[in-house]
Amino acid sequence: MPSETRSPRPEAAGEAASELVRLMGRLRAECPWDRKQTFADLSGYLLEECYEALDALAREDLGELEGELGDLLFEIVFLAELGRERGAFDLASLAGRVHAKMVARHPHVFGDSAVKDAEAVRVQWEALKEKERAGKAAGEETPSPFAGVPRALPALLKAVRVTSRAADLGFDWQRDEDVLAKLDEEVAEFKAELLAEGATKESVAHEIGDILFTVVNVARRHGVDPEAALQATNAKFVRRFEEVARRVKASGRDVAGTPLDELDRTWDDVKKDEAP
Repeated sequence: MPSETRSPRPEAAGEAASELVRLMGRLRAECPWDRKQTFADLSGYLLEECYEALDALAREDLGELEGELGDLLFEIVFLAELGRERGAFDLASLAGRVHAKMVARHPHVFGDSAVKDAEAVRVQWEALKEKERAGKAAGEETPSPFAGVPRALPALLKAVRVTSRAADLGFDWQRDEDVLAKLDEEVAEFKAELLAEGATKESVAHEIGDILFTVVNVARRHGVDPEAALQATNAKFVRRFEEVARRVKASGRDVAGTPLDELDRTWDDVKKDEAP
């Protein structure tokens, strides 16, 4: 369960953060493992903690989420300590920088801008980001239209970001029929490559990538988060197959030794039982 006591005072968060920073300093000084860690070493832990927090968030397990966000915060404090040791940044500078950014990105709260709804806020946010990107790229001869899109983003999310950026610049399908026709084209190319005599793993992977990229565009155009959609389908498959395994086991058999046609029938039964 989440902690029952919650302080509304911002000072409480500051005091707790200060204690964490002091703890981190001691760990770096006295713990051999913590002392040897580098930015590269911590990257994997940071990603792992992000995924664990996302899992708790998806399950709406607030007690677990509190713990996972704490673990994620610890990784941030750890990285900030490495930055401080190099004279580059520390937790205070990180907080100050993001505070200034949020104030600048919310002129309707901290300035004179007027917006009528959440969509107007989103449009304003993107315009401000574009202005910031233009400022950073002012010295470049040909600034990339994808400046600011992190290279390490997960593939589905990155596909959404780059295609959204291209769409904002006018490079997008005009009708759903057009993007669906493109999807049919990519599927046909995939089938042809898969059945080709000289097909390789790399060539097949290329065609699969094109299909996935096009599906992401379909999702984007309809406001669907492809990552969330795939996660939901993963969860549905796991739930159904676990029920298939339970039913097979209840009959005194093992899934691995059950004929495929029988597994298919059980799967269909599970789907029917789930139907409203």
